[in-house]
Amino acid sequence: MGIVVKALRQVPLEEQGVEICERKGLGHPDYICDSLMDAVSVALSREYLRRFGTILHHNIDKGLLVAGEAERRFGGGEVRKPMLLVFGDRATFEAHGEIIPVEEIAVATAKEWFRRRLRFVDPEAHVRYQVELKKGSEELTDIFLRRRKREFLGANDTSAAVGYYPLTETERLVKGTEEYLNSGRFKRAFPDSGEDVKVMGLRVGGRLGLTIAMPLIDRYIGSEREYFRRKGEVLEDLRSHLAGERTMPVDLTLNTLDAEGRGMGGIYLTVLGTSAEDADCGQVGRGNRVNGIIPLHRPTSSEAAAGKNPVSHVGKIYNVLTYRMARRVYEDIPGIREVYVWLLSQIGVPIDRPQVAAAQLILEKGTRLKEVSREVEEVIASELEAAHLRRFCRDLAYGRIPIC
Repeated sequence: MGIVVKALRQVPLEEQGVEICERKGLGHPDYICDSLMDAVSVALSREYLRRFGTILHHNIDKGLLVAGEAERRFGGGEVRKPMLLVFGDRATFEAHGEIIPVEEIAVATAKEWFRRRLRFVDPEAHVRYQVELKKGSEELTDIFLRRRKREFLGANDTSAAVGYYPLTETERLVKGTEEYLNSGRFKRAFPDSGEDVKVMGLRVGGRLGLTIAMPLIDRYIGSEREYFRRKGEVLEDLRSHLAGERTMPVDLTLNTLDAEGRGMGGIYLTVLGTSAEDADCGQVGRGNRVNGIIPLHRPTSSEAAAGKNPVSHVGKIYNVLTYRMARRVYEDIPGIREVYVWLLSQIGVPIDRPQVAAAQLILEKGTRLKEVSREVEEVIASELEAAHLRRFCRDLAYGRIPIC
């Protein structure tokens, strides 16, 4: 393995004139797919560990949520046709003469996910389930049988990942705004707000605009007039919250498709709090990157981390690990403005031996590359040491590290 450290000669994103960043929140169909399919991977990993003491081949990363049909009405509408959740890709169904109930685990995990996270979705009545998980190919499955004397499995793909740190204020506010709108505190104050929150941030110069979409729940809203009153109260509450979170002016807009006087056609109401009830489908990989945002001005991996296994699939392991490395470099080593870390695997080569680990640094004025490069190399090397990497993969397996 080679570790490469280079200076990156560009203006830090915080100082560039235009910045765009997005976050899809808890009830967004794409977020649902990412979070839920990763929960299935965690459940399967736990079951494999319980039965066999090791994690077996699986990748639950081809999920699809097909929108249902609903009729919204003031005072409460109804779901006419349930959503359809499709689980796709590969898993191990049998090992050492034991049958693993993969389909049952997948469906039970999904139902529990809906119960715990979406207040108005009944996983029995509002969702149908279609399990299309199949057994893996012989060659990829065989990776799990090749461990022999090495502690780590071979990578199941030749793939690159990149992570960065720190977040800009724009990125932090976009992420934090959605998290606040789906926080327990906010939902207690506004129980009529849905979980399908999307925040788009546009910074031009020193001013940030946040365009927010968030439905209200029709059972709590008795009229169009009441809808617009509650919408105004949400904006006032959010302005008050953001006043202590920002250093630059922030302009807020909420549900900009609304049009007074058009009844149901001019307001954003839902029965269940998610547009997946009848307006929008979801798919794994179309949501947030593993640091919780969609940063359009940053290099990002094309891999969807959600649902991939945590011991051989570098599309998950390296995707998350690069962000961890970048954060450690930034926080541990003075004189760095921004850091980008790249990892490249080679299929079949153990995951602790990437083809290359590269760091690109935007340095503070007065800091020279040779002053920090050795420390950067040491941080990256330490994250690939057996003890660190073993603990990191175990944390992924148990769902201790968020991936969306």
